[in-house]
Amino acid sequence: MNNSSETPDFSVVTGATVHQVLDGRQQEVCELVEQTYLLHGEAGTVNPPSYFLRFPDRPTARIIALPASVRGELPVDGLKWISSFPTNLDRGIPRASAVLILNDPVTGYPYACLESSIISAVRTAASAAVAARALTGNRPAPRRVGFVGTGLIARYLHNYLSVLGWEPQEFGVYDLSEEYAESFAGHLRETTGGADVRVHDSAEGLIRSSDVVVFATTAATPHVEDPSWFGHHPLVLHVSLRDLSTDVILDSVNVVDDVEHVLKADTSVHLAEQRTGGRDFIDGTLYDVLTGKTDAPTDRTVVFSPFGLGVLDLAVGHFVHGRARETGALSVIDGFFHDLERHRSPAGQGGAR
Repeated sequence: MNNSSETPDFSVVTGATVHQVLDGRQQEVCELVEQTYLLHGEAGTVNPPSYFLRFPDRPTARIIALPASVRGELPVDGLKWISSFPTNLDRGIPRASAVLILNDPVTGYPYACLESSIISAVRTAASAAVAARALTGNRPAPRRVGFVGTGLIARYLHNYLSVLGWEPQEFGVYDLSEEYAESFAGHLRETTGGADVRVHDSAEGLIRSSDVVVFATTAATPHVEDPSWFGHHPLVLHVSLRDLSTDVILDSVNVVDDVEHVLKADTSVHLAEQRTGGRDFIDGTLYDVLTGKTDAPTDRTVVFSPFGLGVLDLAVGHFVHGRARETGALSVIDGFFHDLERHRSPAGQGGAR
């Protein structure tokens, strides 16, 4: 955005540019996401409830609006507009698509539109990596990491978890689609430096044999119901939010990104709140863990359930826009804003005196 005395401009940042900016910057993005969580916990953000657009004739589809504002040293306002259409998978295209609008905090003018499916995946993966690093501080480095759900998000999650220095000896994979599971297993074999990769034929087998379990499914209702599967007390990154039954949630230590946000939309923790009539089963937020207010025990299963905060998208999007501007990769739309004069003189007459 130009300063307020100049004509505002508007730019578009393509997915290719977003990928180019973020590729190989996992550590930098993780630090950015962690700092944003800290700012959020210190009331340095505005993050209203997400708004869900649903369709009576397309009950599996939804589009979600996430308005947010980040203050601090690099302030930005904006909105993520992300759709989830599971039937897209039958069309051979990803389920989710998104754009991110950035607004100037001084004038309110929107100054950029960014392709945001990559930004959304990256902030989700970075959020999980930040939580995993914080929640395993008292645990031995995990030797076995398992993925339930093997789509695009799982690939980004693996990419960001790989910068934590864990060096697992084995990766487990489970998906309802054997084709997806085998494809993701092949990706892991190419990117894990010789670790064993095992495709499981059940979620139970994967969970029982993993120190860290990553849920990245499209499940709409809980399908993992037996707490005994978690008897070895793994860390569970419950990214897809609706996989675990209330019994599993109540048998675990629960850490969330934001209490008010995650207790809605029939997430597993929301269902647990409805059943118990309270929130005592939530042990703290990621901010609490990062600042030492909440400890993650080693003798209980620890579940991290991140609803996904719009402030994270804004922080990552603002970072991408800045780097793209520095490298000349912005596509500026000339004349996007029209008729910017507050008063226009009638034709043939002089201006106001």
